[in-house]
Amino acid sequence: MRKLLVICGPTASGKSALAVECAKRIGGEVVSCDAFLVYRGLDIGTAKPTEEERQGVPHHMIDVAEAGENFSVSDFERLALPVIGEIFARGKTPILVGGTGFYLNALLFSRSFGNAPASDEIRRKYEEIERVEGREALHRRLEEVDPESARILHVNDVKRVVRALEIYELTGKKKSEQHDGMLPRFPYEAFALNFPREELYARISVRTKKMMEAGLVEEVRGLLQRGIGEHSQCMQGIGYKEVVECLKNGNNESTMSDIIEKNTRNYAKRQITFFKKLPNLHWIAPKQNEACAEEVLRIYGD
Repeated sequence: MRKLLVICGPTASGKSALAVECAKRIGGEVVSCDAFLVYRGLDIGTAKPTEEERQGVPHHMIDVAEAGENFSVSDFERLALPVIGEIFARGKTPILVGGTGFYLNALLFSRSFGNAPASDEIRRKYEEIERVEGREALHRRLEEVDPESARILHVNDVKRVVRALEIYELTGKKKSEQHDGMLPRFPYEAFALNFPREELYARISVRTKKMMEAGLVEEVRGLLQRGIGEHSQCMQGIGYKEVVECLKNGNNESTMSDIIEKNTRNYAKRQITFFKKLPNLHWIAPKQNEACAEEVLRIYGD
């Protein structure tokens, strides 16, 4: 099987542009691994690549869900894995691009839970809890019995949160104590641009200002006017939740921008920590986009 090419790393590091440049050179197609690009109508705050920026390269897993819809990592996995297979079948190279680590890992790896048993009855019980009380309540239950697994599993990864609770109820042991494994689904090489911290922060500042100038506040107002609730999953993305809070509190756009910048910097730090643990990851020194693509494809082709 041909290898996947993965372009990951922190926000504002130029992942999308690098992926497009690589795709043009090797006949690749982009598979977005971003938890908020899946939503239709969330364009400015997600820095969704425009048709011009895509340069004719096919992009997948963008605009696949309605704003206001709950969309989990399991939904993403279910839709995206067949897309990868179809790209391979056309003789093209899937290029996984994004900064949502748990979405990326859902495609790169399947999880093994050792010999832990399964119970449809228990699973249905927790699925009903999620339906009635919400995924946050379900995740809190896991925090109570297995805080280590709760730390690793995102609140939106409902399928695996349920599985962890199921394992605990059946065995009396935490999932984190089981002999789990991350089993690679595909061969791959992963790349991230290694910007100095202050340079990355400057890029975040520029991106935030561009989003505000492009009409982020108006985009959020439009979503709210369409009936998209402030507690909807799509409104929890950085940029959206801050604008909602600032609108409620009567803050000005300068304050909004400062808060978004600060939260984006914090998120970028968490992304860097996450991706440092990804096997087969190559950190590339930032340079002109064409030169970066040449280096990526040289290592990818070795």
